[in-house]
Amino acid sequence: MPALVLLGAQWGDEGKGKATDLLGGSVDYVVRYQGGNNAGHTVVVGDQKYALHLLPSGILSPGCTPVIGNGVVVDPSVLLSELSGLNERGVDTSKLLISGNAHIITPYNVTVDKVTERFLGKRKIGTTGRGIGPTYADKINRVGIRVQDLYDESILTQKVEAALDVKNQLLTKLYNRRAIAVDQVVEELLDYAEKIKPYVADTVLVLNQALEDDKVVLFEGGQGTLLDIDHGTYPFVTSSNPTAGGACTGAGVGPTKISRVIGILKAYTTRVGSGPFPTELFDEDGEALRRIGGERGVTTGRDRRCGWFDAVIARYATRVNGLTDFFLTKLDVLTGWEQIPVCVAYEIDGKRVEELPYSQSDFHHAKPVYEMLPGWSEDISKAKSFSDLPKNAQAYVKALEEMSGAPISAIGVGPGRDETIEINSFL
Repeated sequence: MPALVLLGAQWGDEGKGKATDLLGGSVDYVVRYQGGNNAGHTVVVGDQKYALHLLPSGILSPGCTPVIGNGVVVDPSVLLSELSGLNERGVDTSKLLISGNAHIITPYNVTVDKVTERFLGKRKIGTTGRGIGPTYADKINRVGIRVQDLYDESILTQKVEAALDVKNQLLTKLYNRRAIAVDQVVEELLDYAEKIKPYVADTVLVLNQALEDDKVVLFEGGQGTLLDIDHGTYPFVTSSNPTAGGACTGAGVGPTKISRVIGILKAYTTRVGSGPFPTELFDEDGEALRRIGGERGVTTGRDRRCGWFDAVIARYATRVNGLTDFFLTKLDVLTGWEQIPVCVAYEIDGKRVEELPYSQSDFHHAKPVYEMLPGWSEDISKAKSFSDLPKNAQAYVKALEEMSGAPISAIGVGPGRDETIEINSFL
């Protein structure tokens, strides 16, 4: 019953797509359990690059069944567009399964997201404007539209009416926007219904039966630990739980069925959107990391904020997720620095703090305390084993492992599917 959770251990964009795809050939199911098309994965297969926004990365692995779990919010137009794009490139998407309990991102959710963010001005959160937050809000307020509702026009109409009762008041009276017509929304959603019907299933039942049959199931988080709604840098977070516990609620499996939790760590740190970032760089080093690492959001197209590795948040990720392993990505990006700073603690009001501050205010004022590690100049992209790495690169990995609190079991030395050093098998 090998069930693995694979998640981001920083602020997202750590390279989960590469890691998931690496395991995809060895697993039977890959499951997205939270988030929506506000997260992107880049997967390189041979000379082909794929940008996935909503679909599980395992869709690129023959023989693997990709699953969109009940904890995901689904924009049907994005889903169909992504499927069409993959089909045109010869990728078989017929095995995809979508939970009937997953919530639908409606046109009015997208509208509310955009106008609310503009209304906040300088206090904006930095959302992607794709309707993710408002859809999760509808879910919690019990006025959400689920995939299964698309197949009962009466129920769908009632739910859209209930949701728009309040939203149209906000749009017209607060935001000075036009009211949204119920019939127009219903018609658009019904148009998607038949197109996605072949994929809709009771995924909770499917996944639990798969585990009982000793199938290998990989649960894939959409964003990073520090973007978790409960455990991240609130309020600059996403609207769901990408941490390990979210896999249980977002896919419908019990915690006793999870056998391994793998955290993806970038060899430095990046962040997209607003919010605190203690090791952020505003100099030539930051620009070099952005340029060499290709640090541009897959979904948003925004440049990522770049900084040095932060061992404090890595330790925090180990703790809140119960991590058993790390997958360290983009080590090759650091080639060429004579010395590489690593944040080992923070200074807050003159005091050294080695764990993530509980207080939001303290974290906003945290200043990094760096330890300098020797760099390397050799090309590491052809390395096939840990011993192939330069001595200083080996020392860097070992130092990060000791600081972070879990073994580093794989290392990414390039963007390609085969540019990975496997130290300990995940299966």
